[in-house]
Amino acid sequence: MPKLVNPHGGSDLKPLLLTGEAREEELKRAQSLPKVRLSSREKGDLIMLGIGGFTPLDGFMTRADWEGVCDGYKTASGLFWPIPITLSTDEVTAQSIRPGSEVALVDGETAAIMATMKVTEKYTIDKAHECMMVYKTTDVEHPGVKMVMEQGPVNLAGPVKVLSEGDFPTRYPGIYMTPAQTRAIFEEKGWATVAAFQTRNPMHRSHEYLAKIAIEVCDGVLIHSLLGNLKPGDIPAEVRARAIGVLIDNYFVKNTVVQAGYPLDMRYAGPREALLHAVFRQNYGCSHLIVGRDHAGVGSYYGPFDAHHIFDEIPRDALEIKPLKIDWTFWCYRCGGMASARTCPHEDKDRLLLSGTKLRKALSEGLEIPNEFSRPEVLAVLREYYASLKDEERVEVKLSGHSAR
Repeated sequence: MPKLVNPHGGSDLKPLLLTGEAREEELKRAQSLPKVRLSSREKGDLIMLGIGGFTPLDGFMTRADWEGVCDGYKTASGLFWPIPITLSTDEVTAQSIRPGSEVALVDGETAAIMATMKVTEKYTIDKAHECMMVYKTTDVEHPGVKMVMEQGPVNLAGPVKVLSEGDFPTRYPGIYMTPAQTRAIFEEKGWATVAAFQTRNPMHRSHEYLAKIAIEVCDGVLIHSLLGNLKPGDIPAEVRARAIGVLIDNYFVKNTVVQAGYPLDMRYAGPREALLHAVFRQNYGCSHLIVGRDHAGVGSYYGPFDAHHIFDEIPRDALEIKPLKIDWTFWCYRCGGMASARTCPHEDKDRLLLSGTKLRKALSEGLEIPNEFSRPEVLAVLREYYASLKDEERVEVKLSGHSAR
């Protein structure tokens, strides 16, 4: 029987989440440990460590790891990794923690204990350097840069024992899945080649087209939605999941698609984040990652196909998962259907360029949306959501960069 792609690093999945009696004992012990509060981004990273999404990492990175990842895409041990997975805290908290001691990691919002950690190192970083290497800018208007600049001044490194997945399993039942769960589903279906479709938006006609291209060359597609925090004005995960669900039910062949979600916040790191998406999609059992226009981008910080090019710049053996690079996609009125810049010979005036930002802007302003842009069943779900918003909940959606075309 065909075999799924190996987890990153070539061995088995490495989930760090304790269960049963071991979890209860560690949770009891954690009550008396010094507490370190997690940001939303750090909490998502911790949960990914817990469920094996960040296999084979065993905790938050050291300074040598941080430097190696920023400057050369690899940890101190030589493991390929594209974005630092770090934990920071304030100076007062850091002063009370000695290397070799243990701390409890708690949710920054609820104070619930999420994990224990053996602190192996305390260190400071050049935040501007991380921003330039990972985000290609130090502009604090960039949401990822803002995240780094606002984090604590001291980083803590060390292995973790994860005790909670937060509210993701209860908030998103049937959508939130671990790598072990998606792998089991793929194996049950007899799939060996699976393409991951990354989304933080509801799927419009262009997204649907990308997924169907992948189905032509793979056994199936994992439509994998981000369930963590986004920037203001983006559409909540539960609404996206319903919109994607009606699209799958009405416009995809049965048993060609699995819809799932993962617990990270969006970093908006463009090409670097595309590589991170590839790393953890490989852990989820995917052999391919669909990489379209402006993957994981924001504004005009990245070129529309920088995420394509970065896969050509890393070592060939860095990842087993491979990119499915797809050009600009749009509705062509002369072709009478969806097409790409590689298949359509017509001019821009004949094309309707689609983007999630354009769709959100039109919906938020109550504008007419052509059928060529999105399926009516999807629009019904999204219009219901926008109609439910109070005036103070509405965020102006601005077109910038590639979304403005």
